[in-house]
Amino acid sequence: MSEDCIFCKIVSGEIPAQKLYQDELVTAFRDISPQAPVHVLIVPNEHFANLGEMGDAQAAALGRIAHVAGQLAAQEGIATSGWRFITNIGADGGQEVVHTHFHLLGGRPLGPLLTRS
Repeated sequence: MSEDCIFCKIVSGEIPAQKLYQDELVTAFRDISPQAPVHVLIVPNEHFANLGEMGDAQAAALGRIAHVAGQLAAQEGIATSGWRFITNIGADGGQEVVHTHFHLLGGRPLGPLLTRS
């Protein structure tokens, strides 16, 4: 746990959040600034700055994250209509919180991920 990380504090319960799932490896909670009708963040409970820091030792947590994303998509009613599952790494990738996290987004047409320049 990183003492100044907001996601670590959410995982530990120090900061309240609308948690949808939590086990020994991962925690999922609603984003406080949703970009779609369904916007859930899924994080490993252990602190890693980004996905690039995770390796073979974290395979179980990464697998659980993917599995939980599918379960939550079904629970939120977006499994059939479609959903997006993304992570941002570093400043150029748009990462705002330095703790590995994945965004589960859906509930409306999301359009293209990037615009062509």
